[in-house]
Amino acid sequence: MTGPGRATFSERLWPPTWLWLVVSAFVVVVAVAVGAPLGVPAGLLAAAVLEGLSAWVLLRAAAAVEVVPGSDGHLRAGRARLPLGFVGAVTPLDPDAAGVLRGTGADARAFLLIRSWAPAAVRVDVADPADPTPYWYVSTRDPEGLADALAAAAAPRHDEPPPDRAG
Repeated sequence: MTGPGRATFSERLWPPTWLWLVVSAFVVVVAVAVGAPLGVPAGLLAAAVLEGLSAWVLLRAAAAVEVVPGSDGHLRAGRARLPLGFVGAVTPLDPDAAGVLRGTGADARAFLLIRSWAPAAVRVDVADPADPTPYWYVSTRDPEGLADALAAAAAPRHDEPPPDRAG
Protein backbone atom coordinates (compact mmCIF):
# COMPACT_ATOMS: atom_id res chain seq x y z
CA MET A 1 0.00 0.00 0.00
CA THR A 2 1.26 3.45 -0.79
CA GLY A 3 1.14 6.17 1.80
CA PRO A 4 0.52 9.87 1.32
CA GLY A 5 3.23 11.51 -0.71
CA ARG A 6 4.43 8.26 -2.32
CA ALA A 7 4.04 8.05 -6.07
CA THR A 8 1.77 5.30 -7.41
CA PHE A 9 3.24 5.87 -10.87
CA SER A 10 6.72 7.17 -11.52
CA GLU A 11 8.59 7.34 -14.79
CA ARG A 12 11.63 9.23 -16.04
CA LEU A 13 11.64 9.82 -19.80
CA TRP A 14 15.37 9.35 -20.40
CA PRO A 15 16.70 10.01 -23.90
CA PRO A 16 17.42 6.73 -25.70
CA THR A 17 20.90 5.30 -26.17
CA TRP A 18 20.93 6.05 -29.89
CA LEU A 19 20.51 9.77 -29.18
CA TRP A 20 23.48 9.77 -26.79
CA LEU A 21 25.53 8.03 -29.50
CA VAL A 22 24.53 10.54 -32.18
CA VAL A 23 25.41 13.46 -29.91
CA SER A 24 28.76 11.87 -29.04
CA ALA A 25 29.55 11.34 -32.73
CA PHE A 26 28.77 15.01 -33.37
CA VAL A 27 31.12 15.99 -30.54
CA VAL A 28 33.90 13.91 -32.12
CA VAL A 29 33.36 15.61 -35.49
CA VAL A 30 33.52 19.07 -33.87
CA ALA A 31 36.63 18.09 -31.89
CA VAL A 32 38.41 17.01 -35.08
CA ALA A 33 37.26 20.16 -36.90
CA VAL A 34 38.61 22.35 -34.08
CA GLY A 35 41.70 20.26 -33.41
CA ALA A 36 42.91 20.02 -37.01
CA PRO A 37 43.72 23.71 -37.46
CA LEU A 38 44.27 24.67 -33.80
CA GLY A 39 46.02 21.59 -32.41
CA VAL A 40 45.15 18.57 -30.30
CA PRO A 41 44.75 20.47 -26.97
CA ALA A 42 42.16 22.79 -28.54
CA GLY A 43 40.30 19.82 -30.02
CA LEU A 44 40.27 18.00 -26.68
CA LEU A 45 39.09 21.12 -24.89
CA ALA A 46 36.31 21.61 -27.44
CA ALA A 47 35.30 17.96 -27.05
CA ALA A 48 35.22 18.17 -23.26
CA VAL A 49 33.18 21.38 -23.21
CA LEU A 50 30.75 20.24 -25.89
CA GLU A 51 30.30 16.76 -24.40
CA GLY A 52 29.60 18.27 -20.98
CA LEU A 53 27.12 20.74 -22.40
CA SER A 54 25.42 18.02 -24.48
CA ALA A 55 25.15 15.69 -21.49
CA TRP A 56 23.63 18.50 -19.41
CA VAL A 57 21.02 19.21 -22.12
CA LEU A 58 20.12 15.52 -22.53
CA LEU A 59 19.82 15.01 -18.77
CA ARG A 60 17.61 18.10 -18.45
CA ALA A 61 15.40 16.71 -21.23
CA ALA A 62 14.62 13.61 -19.13
CA ALA A 63 11.25 14.70 -17.76
CA ALA A 64 9.69 13.02 -14.74
CA VAL A 65 6.08 11.85 -14.80
CA GLU A 66 4.51 10.97 -11.44
CA VAL A 67 1.13 10.40 -9.87
CA VAL A 68 1.18 11.19 -6.16
CA PRO A 69 -2.02 10.37 -4.23
CA GLY A 70 -3.18 11.85 -0.97
CA SER A 71 -4.71 15.06 0.32
CA ASP A 72 -2.32 17.16 -1.77
CA GLY A 73 -2.09 14.58 -4.54
CA HIS A 74 -1.11 15.65 -8.01
CA LEU A 75 0.05 14.63 -11.44
CA ARG A 76 3.57 15.88 -12.08
CA ALA A 77 4.71 16.18 -15.68
CA GLY A 78 8.12 17.76 -15.88
CA ARG A 79 7.99 20.84 -13.65
CA ALA A 80 4.21 21.26 -13.90
CA ARG A 81 1.70 19.90 -11.38
CA LEU A 82 -2.01 19.26 -11.73
CA PRO A 83 -3.93 18.63 -8.47
CA LEU A 84 -5.80 15.32 -8.63
CA GLY A 85 -9.04 17.11 -7.78
CA PHE A 86 -8.91 18.73 -11.23
CA VAL A 87 -8.19 15.58 -13.21
CA GLY A 88 -11.07 14.92 -15.59
CA ALA A 89 -11.30 12.17 -18.19
CA VAL A 90 -8.05 10.30 -18.81
CA THR A 91 -7.40 8.77 -22.23
CA PRO A 92 -4.39 6.57 -23.00
CA LEU A 93 -3.12 7.25 -26.54
CA ASP A 94 -1.26 4.81 -28.77
CA PRO A 95 1.49 6.32 -30.98
CA ASP A 96 -0.93 6.99 -33.87
CA ALA A 97 -3.56 8.74 -31.73
CA ALA A 98 -0.81 10.62 -29.89
CA GLY A 99 0.59 11.82 -33.21
CA VAL A 100 -2.78 13.29 -34.19
CA LEU A 101 -3.10 15.06 -30.83
CA ARG A 102 0.44 16.46 -31.19
CA GLY A 103 -0.34 17.68 -34.70
CA THR A 104 -3.58 18.55 -36.46
CA GLY A 105 -5.78 17.60 -33.49
CA ALA A 106 -3.93 19.79 -30.99
CA ASP A 107 -5.46 22.66 -29.05
CA ALA A 108 -3.13 25.66 -28.72
CA ARG A 109 -4.22 26.14 -25.09
CA ALA A 110 -3.24 22.61 -24.02
CA PHE A 111 -0.28 21.81 -21.79
CA LEU A 112 2.12 19.57 -23.71
CA LEU A 113 4.91 17.45 -22.31
CA ILE A 114 6.29 15.94 -25.51
CA ARG A 115 9.31 13.69 -25.71
CA SER A 116 9.78 12.30 -29.21
CA TRP A 117 11.48 9.18 -27.87
CA ALA A 118 8.28 8.25 -25.98
CA PRO A 119 5.71 8.20 -28.81
CA ALA A 120 2.70 7.08 -26.72
CA ALA A 121 0.91 9.51 -24.41
CA VAL A 122 -2.01 10.18 -22.11
CA ARG A 123 -4.58 12.94 -22.51
CA VAL A 124 -5.76 14.28 -19.17
CA ASP A 125 -8.76 16.60 -19.35
CA VAL A 126 -8.60 19.49 -16.89
CA ALA A 127 -11.80 19.74 -14.81
CA ASP A 128 -11.20 23.25 -13.49
CA PRO A 129 -13.55 25.89 -14.92
CA ALA A 130 -11.12 28.65 -13.89
CA ASP A 131 -8.25 27.09 -15.87
CA PRO A 132 -8.19 27.89 -19.61
CA THR A 133 -6.09 24.76 -20.28
CA PRO A 134 -8.48 22.17 -21.78
CA TYR A 135 -6.19 19.16 -21.33
CA TRP A 136 -2.68 17.94 -20.62
CA TYR A 137 -0.83 15.85 -23.20
CA VAL A 138 1.82 13.82 -21.37
CA SER A 139 4.29 11.60 -23.22
CA THR A 140 4.85 8.25 -21.54
CA ARG A 141 6.20 4.81 -22.30
CA ASP A 142 3.29 3.25 -20.33
CA PRO A 143 0.02 5.03 -21.20
CA GLU A 144 -2.20 2.32 -19.70
CA GLY A 145 -0.23 2.31 -16.43
CA LEU A 146 -0.36 6.10 -16.14
CA ALA A 147 -4.09 6.18 -16.94
CA ASP A 148 -4.79 3.45 -14.35
CA ALA A 149 -2.73 5.26 -11.69
CA LEU A 150 -4.56 8.53 -12.38
CA ALA A 151 -7.95 6.84 -12.26
CA ALA A 152 -7.13 5.19 -8.94
CA ALA A 153 -5.58 8.29 -7.38
CA ALA A 154 -8.21 10.75 -8.62
CA ALA A 155 -11.15 8.61 -7.48
CA PRO A 156 -13.04 10.48 -4.77
CA ARG A 157 -12.23 9.21 -1.30
CA HIS A 158 -14.78 9.49 1.45
CA ASP A 159 -12.21 10.19 4.17
CA GLU A 160 -10.72 13.25 2.43
CA PRO A 161 -12.39 16.56 1.58
CA PRO A 162 -12.17 17.77 -2.02
CA PRO A 163 -9.18 20.02 -2.80
CA ASP A 164 -9.58 23.73 -2.12
CA ARG A 165 -7.84 26.10 -4.57
CA ALA A 166 -7.93 29.01 -2.14
CA GLY A 167 -5.17 29.04 0.38
